[in-house]
Amino acid sequence: MFSQQYLYGVFILLILVIEVNSHLEFTNVKCEALDKDFCGFDYCILKAVNRSYKYVSIKVKLFRTPVTKVKLSLGLYKRLNGYKPFLYNLTIDACKFLRFPKSNPVAKYFFEFIKEFSNMNHSCPFDHDLVLEKMSYSSVYNHFTSKLPFPEGSYMLEAHWIAYDINRAITKFYWSLS
Repeated sequence: MFSQQYLYGVFILLILVIEVNSHLEFTNVKCEALDKDFCGFDYCILKAVNRSYKYVSIKVKLFRTPVTKVKLSLGLYKRLNGYKPFLYNLTIDACKFLRFPKSNPVAKYFFEFIKEFSNMNHSCPFDHDLVLEKMSYSSVYNHFTSKLPFPEGSYMLEAHWIAYDINRAITKFYWSLS
């Protein structure tokens, strides 16, 4: 009835017409100051403006400035009967990384999420409060879908902020990708 070439052509056309859309949504953010003499969180919120617009805002007050030695331990987790390690677990010297961002491509990938929404855009020392203001899920979505595709699921990015070799704070970002 139909030639094989015709069926292949229709199949190719269907592949070109069908778009695969994914949806990323922030589900929670948690912040904890482990050393309350060193830092404290003024706010750590996930704000839903409406059904389609959510953003994360965090403000950390530093009580002992200037801070000249900072490490960041990042872990990416996927929810599979609890959160299990997924793909990345790294510790970086944040001061060195901010001086030379190309030195660690994985850290650069995660830094690009917060870069335009944060005042952490310079190298050490930090002598001011650290702010992440109105980071929307659409900015994170662009990185997850265009640069490095991720499978569907629920994820958590856990960041341990280590100053002078002492764990000072933990931030956890939760989102789902469907």
